Amino acid sequence: MSTPVNGSPGLRMGRPFGIPVYVSPTWLLVAAFITWSAEPWFAAYLPGYGRPATYAVALLFAVLLYLSVLAHELAHCVVAKHYGYPVRRIVLYMLGGVSEIEREPDTPGREFLVAAAGPALSLGLGGLGSLLLTFAMPPEGLFYVLVFQLTGANLIVGVFNLVPGLPLDGGRILRAGVWKITRNPVSGTVAAAWVGRGLAVVMIAWPLLTSVMTGQEMDIPLMLWSVILASFIWMGATQSLRVARVRARLPHLRARTLARRAVPVTAEVPLSEALRRAQDAGAGAMVVVDHEARPVGIVNDAAVNATPEHRRPWVNVGALARSLEPSLVLGADLEGEPLLDAMRGSPSGEYLLVERGGEIYGVLVTSDVNRVFSGV
Repeated sequence: MSTPVNGSPGLRMGRPFGIPVYVSPTWLLVAAFITWSAEPWFAAYLPGYGRPATYAVALLFAVLLYLSVLAHELAHCVVAKHYGYPVRRIVLYMLGGVSEIEREPDTPGREFLVAAAGPALSLGLGGLGSLLLTFAMPPEGLFYVLVFQLTGANLIVGVFNLVPGLPLDGGRILRAGVWKITRNPVSGTVAAAWVGRGLAVVMIAWPLLTSVMTGQEMDIPLMLWSVILASFIWMGATQSLRVARVRARLPHLRARTLARRAVPVTAEVPLSEALRRAQDAGAGAMVVVDHEARPVGIVNDAAVNATPEHRRPWVNVGALARSLEPSLVLGADLEGEPLLDAMRGSPSGEYLLVERGGEIYGVLVTSDVNRVFSGV
């Protein structure tokens, strides 16, 4: 699982369970590597096949492996959707898959169930494959070899993802446990992220120490994979720590506290005059109103600052205002994550804050909110 990734995710493959699935171009790189590295194994166990055929079988294995990864990610997403958490998409990329679930679970129990769903499915597929290999298939032939490899791969994916360190699923399970005990999700994130960082260090140090202690030549492909996976885990754990620091500051995020006092002006008022009125009123923002004093726009703070002083008597405030859409009107009592969700839903430089009765309270400027999280 992951936080949403911006930008074009790649080629869209379908919408299972209504969830868009994309394949990143980086998948082609790892598919080629899996095909190249797995081909000797298939050649050894399928002696009747020629070289082109064993490469084709290895490529088929790479495709089936990523279908297993897709099933793993779908398990996360289906459970998340069951609890009402919106799922943006699934992206298959070089190191596996990412489920872009747009909201964090709001209880440790739900966090546990969403996180555990993926490994549970992978281990279930591995167990089913083991039963087929043991009781239902002769130990020879193409189908047996593919099922054998996929069974091992699913078991490895399931067990590896249960390692208790973020950003792996086991890290989210650990986070849920610490959250349950401490009643603090931030404490759970910090604990699981530091375990993830420790895991990344061990993944690089272990093959190095093994090579030195045994005197054997280092396995370069294994070391390469260790470095790649350790980098992925370290970066994911670091991102989780950054998110934890952000969440620790959420209690300080209150729309009413951060609001700027606003002065009402009509659209035809020159900017210089509007700024004078704001200064006299001790206001830090301007709201455009119609001739019946109803708010219709918010003057953009960045546009005001970008207007040269000698031009301000000739520029009307209406030219620097954004029309007041319903999504830009927020309740003055909003705070914490609900406030961030409302701002993320309609990105803007300014928002009009109103009381429950509809009276104007002030203007919330996005740059003021960002300063709460500066240095995170």
